[in-house]
Amino acid sequence: MPEKASILENAIANWKTYCWRALGGAIGIYGMQLLAEMGHFPIALVPFATSVVNVIGLPDAPPGQPRALIGGHLISTVIGLSVLSMFGSGATAAALAVGLAIAAMHLTRTMHPPAGINPLIIVTSALPWSFLLMPVLVGVILLTAFAYIWHGIE
Repeated sequence: MPEKASILENAIANWKTYCWRALGGAIGIYGMQLLAEMGHFPIALVPFATSVVNVIGLPDAPPGQPRALIGGHLISTVIGLSVLSMFGSGATAAALAVGLAIAAMHLTRTMHPPAGINPLIIVTSALPWSFLLMPVLVGVILLTAFAYIWHGIE
């Protein structure tokens, strides 16, 4: 177990990176909120707040990788919309959709925990298939582009 001094030394050595990632996370969230407002889309239905934290704050972790961000959100959304189409809205359908999304993300190696909220939002709010395009597809493309740019100038 590392000593307290070495933990503190590590934090001090990495403070610029931590501050840079914190700033990027704040900018990412701000941009997400602006786009939601411009599109007249309730921010509570935009599933990217914790994705911003993963992609900007933990870019080296598997859930912070583009494959996980894009695949996880798209797969979870399709599953949520499919379950809603087959079983309707309700607690049982929502639970089934989230469970299937977790299994699918594991099987496809696209595990992105924030994407697990997509099926829940979709089923409980009875969202249309257009949710796949806007905000999900547009959102993952914009967030991926932002992350590449942000980490490229880090």
